[in-house]
Amino acid sequence: MIERNIVKEAAVIIGLSLITAFIINFISPRGIALVGQWDPSKGVVSARAKNSVVVAEREIHDITEAKAIFDGGTSLFVDARSHEEYLGGHVQGAVSFPVSSYEASIATFIEKNSLSTPLIVYCSGRECDDSHILAALLLEEGYQSVRVMVDGYPLWLSKGFPVEK
Repeated sequence: MIERNIVKEAAVIIGLSLITAFIINFISPRGIALVGQWDPSKGVVSARAKNSVVVAEREIHDITEAKAIFDGGTSLFVDARSHEEYLGGHVQGAVSFPVSSYEASIATFIEKNSLSTPLIVYCSGRECDDSHILAALLLEEGYQSVRVMVDGYPLWLSKGFPVEK
């Protein structure tokens, strides 16, 4: 009899805890989405938080499309990874713009690159959303054409496409 009461009380406490957690998650602006994009073949892996910056329409899913854009020479490739990673190797001609130094670097970036310059932003692949974060920030600044190379530098490198170190 006592064991049944303990089990009932534990079930009520767990139930109330779950309800409270879901309510707080729903109310919080930084809450975690209950559904996400977990299939890397469909784009950047993302939990789709309420403030998610991942926009599938910006993504370049085919690395050969990114290479064709590179070969066209009209777009600037922007590396959103850390400067140390950039120095270890990057897409030939790409500029380093770590998303972590956005505030300190944006004015200089705009001075060197007009708002009409088409940008291709990349980072470390589909499990990295730094490129999407930077792309969103650059669009807010007024850049008109910003795309994200979702496979990033690792796939570019593995395909033997032009790189610099």
